[in-house]
Amino acid sequence: MEKIDAHQHFWKFDPIRDSWIGPEMSVIQKDFLPADLAPVLEAAGITGSVVVQSDQSEDENDFQLENARGHDFIKGVVGWVNLQDAAVEEKLAYYKTRPKMKGFRHVLQGEKDRAMMLKPAFKKGISLLKKFGFTYDILIYPDQLGYTRDFAASFPDQPFVIDHIAKPFIKDGKLTDEWKAAIRAVAAHENVFCKLSGMVTEADWKNWKPEDIRPYLDVVVEAFGMKRILYGSDWPVCLVAGSYQQVYGLVKDYFSRYSTAEQEAFFGGNAIQFYNL
Repeated sequence: MEKIDAHQHFWKFDPIRDSWIGPEMSVIQKDFLPADLAPVLEAAGITGSVVVQSDQSEDENDFQLENARGHDFIKGVVGWVNLQDAAVEEKLAYYKTRPKMKGFRHVLQGEKDRAMMLKPAFKKGISLLKKFGFTYDILIYPDQLGYTRDFAASFPDQPFVIDHIAKPFIKDGKLTDEWKAAIRAVAAHENVFCKLSGMVTEADWKNWKPEDIRPYLDVVVEAFGMKRILYGSDWPVCLVAGSYQQVYGLVKDYFSRYSTAEQEAFFGGNAIQFYNL
């Protein structure tokens, strides 16, 4: 059974473009390329990955598709397109000719308009994805979960996946009833999956322990079930809070009590199905 890391990044570090990587994240203020990740995945027994955009440009798509073309372990690319562009359908038709392009993402968490996903122009772009067989990654903060519920309800046939369990405030230990209810409301839509990724970077980088994160895992696994959750490392961003092995070990230990079939689904099968790898 293939094991898939469904969320990782590559970049050639540019301090202006990548200004989100501030001084406190100096450990990742450098280039991260496929040759850096390949031995890390091999050491963890991971056979493939999905690379996700970290810059909102079509140049980024070209860069990641070229990475994927040159390395068989990169099974798919989640890129970026301007969904509000009048010509977005032509762009989607072009990317359909690139077999490793699997879906798209916009950094909704960074938008001033917290409900941008509900704008008519944005939704029009989303409505075209299914025609071309593309998925959509939803990158949000907890304050946007309510909008996400309505968004997912508008497109019941569109495969969506929430990145990083919607970034709850793990560092503050705020496992609120509000977040739990909001996650469950989104998970009620069966077209929505969830990546168990990016959790250590929402925790206390220097002092997190697995027991800080397990209560959040409990909520997400109960809400989405074992068929709609995906493993993702968020490498190299995760390196600000620990090693790849620690991030992988966190979920490996958590799911060790589950059946072999359930573990195979979480660590690969669900990603293969969702992204059509």
